[in-house]
Amino acid sequence: MSNIQESLDSLLSIDGAMCAALVDSSSGMMLGNAGSGVDIELACAGNTEVVRAKLKTMKSLQLNDFIEDILITLGKQYHIIRPLENKPDIFLYIVLDRAKSNLALARRSLVDVSAKIQF
Repeated sequence: MSNIQESLDSLLSIDGAMCAALVDSSSGMMLGNAGSGVDIELACAGNTEVVRAKLKTMKSLQLNDFIEDILITLGKQYHIIRPLENKPDIFLYIVLDRAKSNLALARRSLVDVSAKIQF
């Protein structure tokens, strides 16, 4: 088990990591954040809408599945959203500098960190 700030700080050790947050998708509120580079509060609120839209679409399609992660690829950045396995209404969110990061390693680190966070 790991506390929120320790988990977010560990995500910042990923090559190219700019900022990270833990977000409650039911409210859009940040439960913790680390790093800088974007308006993290605004990004968390906006990405809450992304998660809600995907869940609504999955329900409409009658998909009996879950979100493993959502990757948003920008010209200069990667944004990754990963719901926690034990509490899927809470998600980790990380922003990576695309030129400095390895997407596969970043996703793997998110899996590891998400498994350690407990509520």
